[in-house]
Amino acid sequence: MPEDNLTAVLYKAQDMRLEQRPIPTPGSGEVLIRIGSVGICGSDVHYWWKGRTGRFVVESPIVLGHESSGTIVKCGPNVKNLKPGDRVAIEPGVPCRSCEHCKTGRYNICPEVKFCATPPVDGTLTKYYVHPADFCFKLPDHVSDEEGAMLEPLAVAVYSCKRAEVSLGASVLILGAGPIGLISLLTAKAMGAGPICITDINEDRLNFAKLLGANYTVNVKGLTPEGVAAKIREQMTSPPTSIIECSGADSSYQAGILASGPMGVMVTVGRGNYEVSLPLTIATTKELDIRGIFRYANCYETALALVTSGKVDLSSLVTHNFSIGNVHQAFHTAKDGKAIKVMIKING
Repeated sequence: MPEDNLTAVLYKAQDMRLEQRPIPTPGSGEVLIRIGSVGICGSDVHYWWKGRTGRFVVESPIVLGHESSGTIVKCGPNVKNLKPGDRVAIEPGVPCRSCEHCKTGRYNICPEVKFCATPPVDGTLTKYYVHPADFCFKLPDHVSDEEGAMLEPLAVAVYSCKRAEVSLGASVLILGAGPIGLISLLTAKAMGAGPICITDINEDRLNFAKLLGANYTVNVKGLTPEGVAAKIREQMTSPPTSIIECSGADSSYQAGILASGPMGVMVTVGRGNYEVSLPLTIATTKELDIRGIFRYANCYETALALVTSGKVDLSSLVTHNFSIGNVHQAFHTAKDGKAIKVMIKING
């Protein structure tokens, strides 16, 4: 076993350091993984730049990174489903497995869940990482390490589409053309959605969404929520009934409610202000369901199947690549908004 375990450690906002850490030893039911690729998520950028994301605050040194894949180099006792040499995608949230939420399949809201790179739990921007084997998913040979890492945001999109009741022919509105919005577009198409409209303030993102198969795009820059809703309704042949909010902007929530058709469902994927003013009277008269999204549960196998079958192609979303030695440049690139998905190659 090599001794090099270079790790990117965030000490406080804008203070990330590369340092060597001991290579961990897998315990019962765990595997030691040689990390291959790690994608930078918006939450990683918030932790790095501001020292917090929502209610989660960096109060002690932490390793970021939770969109990850790698190769197993050692198995702890009682691991039966994996072996050294297997390439795996890592589902980063590990619940207690015994509470009511876990037993009913909603382990994403387990109060004891330990999620990579959510304080105080370390993430995967390190060369060697230990993780429970039952939250690792074996990758076929034709699925790349980068695609394996991208299963994490794809799982968010799968869960969001399920919660939004996306189905064959459904009229879908996606608010925000960031990575999750774009992956939600690909997922909705794979699930057989009908017309799909996507919004953003960045025309380049909207043009990219068209290439991915969006039927309609709306640039919301400078528009009121009422103006956004009017543009959406003008373009779409039928009002959207599955609304996926991915930006977290107050005006975006409001536009989604105003644009929705009767009996629709809006899911809140984006994270914005703690308190948001919403036109609830309109939501009520439309009998619109508003549903929260917190990560995902039981979605990795579906995400892997979508990639393995070729129904969802994630490769075009990775626009920038860096080595772990250039982690600072990688985070600056992710922050400036020009990249779709920044990927860090840890080993190799």
